[in-house]
Amino acid sequence: QVQLVESGGGLVQAGGSLRLSCSASGNIFRFNAMSWYRQAPGKERELVATIFSGGSTNIEDSVKGRFTISRDNAKNTVYLQMNSLKPEDTAVYYCNRHSNVGNYWGWGQGTQVTVRS
Repeated sequence: QVQLVESGGGLVQAGGSLRLSCSASGNIFRFNAMSWYRQAPGKERELVATIFSGGSTNIEDSVKGRFTISRDNAKNTVYLQMNSLKPEDTAVYYCNRHSNVGNYWGWGQGTQVTVRS
């Protein structure tokens, strides 16, 4: 079972930046598309960004132009660089394999991002 550990969250002012990291255990990380998701209070978890095993990326419209996703397969780590943060970006951020059918790995604890206006 893959274990995921997210880190890098914090409290920032609007317009600030954060870089999130997600480390995965095991040796199947490199074969999987990885995504960042977020869940704001009272809302459903939503997809934020995806990076495929070959390195191509997909960024959701809500964060396009502000967030970038990258990965380091040698370190089993995926990153989310978040710039020009807005209060509506406030959420707990999680990483997991990308899936259209819900067959995710076990969820980590997430990392809290709070953006103050």
